Amino acid sequence: MNAINPFASSHFLDAAQVGICYGRVANNLPPPTMAIDLLKSNGIQRLRLFNPDPAALKPFYGTGIELMIGVPNEILPTLANGTITTSIQWLQSNIFAHVLPNQVKYLAVGNEVFLKDPFYTPFVVPAIFNLYQAIQTLGLYDTVKLSSSHASTILSNSFPPSSSAFDPNLRPALVPLLRFLQDTGSPLMVNVYPFFSYIDNQQYVTLDYALFRSSRVEIDQDLAYSNMFDATIDSFVYAMEREGFYGIPVVVTETGWPTSGGDAAGVDNALVYNGNIVARALGNVGTPKRPGVGVEVFLFDLFDENGKSGGEYEKHFGIFGLNGIKNYDIRFN
Repeated sequence: MNAINPFASSHFLDAAQVGICYGRVANNLPPPTMAIDLLKSNGIQRLRLFNPDPAALKPFYGTGIELMIGVPNEILPTLANGTITTSIQWLQSNIFAHVLPNQVKYLAVGNEVFLKDPFYTPFVVPAIFNLYQAIQTLGLYDTVKLSSSHASTILSNSFPPSSSAFDPNLRPALVPLLRFLQDTGSPLMVNVYPFFSYIDNQQYVTLDYALFRSSRVEIDQDLAYSNMFDATIDSFVYAMEREGFYGIPVVVTETGWPTSGGDAAGVDNALVYNGNIVARALGNVGTPKRPGVGVEVFLFDLFDENGKSGGEYEKHFGIFGLNGIKNYDIRFN
């Protein structure tokens, strides 16, 4: 196996964190105070909020829970075209008016923009630059990391991992982003769903390979892959190296498995998948290309979201029921 890259961020030296996403596309969610109680009682110290909704954000003030907060796609043009003062005012009004600055660990500037919301693509990197300068001005550049969260489909090729490359049409936006990430020690943020890879490619992907229980090993340049999660993470690492960027951490901003909705969905498979994700993160298992380098993950999702579109699966990723009881017996520490 390859040694850990000597240029890797010190981020790698810490135990990988396990957080959870707090999706709110629903009309029946319990109050945020209940979400906070669930996080605390289960030892979950990090949360992803997709938007800085004051109603969801304010209750986290002073709780000690660390936050990844999304900067909505639709605000990117304003931030990109504005001054540094514009970004400072936006941060102070939308985030730091509601939670303590030391609770904010990440700003995810846009979510899956490049392929799902391409109108905003030209604004991602300029918005990040302005927000970064704003963060510097506020004296928070040592504690708040900025990046942008992307779907796995920004890769034009992902198998085998060593042959991976980014979609060439995205290079004009991706290369400046990667340069920023390397210069600032920030992570590449990716949403990784072996479930959907399996559903969409059953002729090539086995359920066991998606669920960490395959007895078959794929060999790629002397590295052995026994599951899709590892292969996907390393595909991003190889793709970054192909562009000349080494040692950028990878943070998985969404991953999970649905408990209902059809083929392969169910509480048993959700427990197997998410349980393996948690154990591997906490154990700093890493991947074949970066062994011993734990992958920080945010599990999707805290609750089911009955307002989600895109198929029945999308509504059933909740780890907890609306009554606060776990849908399956997963442990987070």
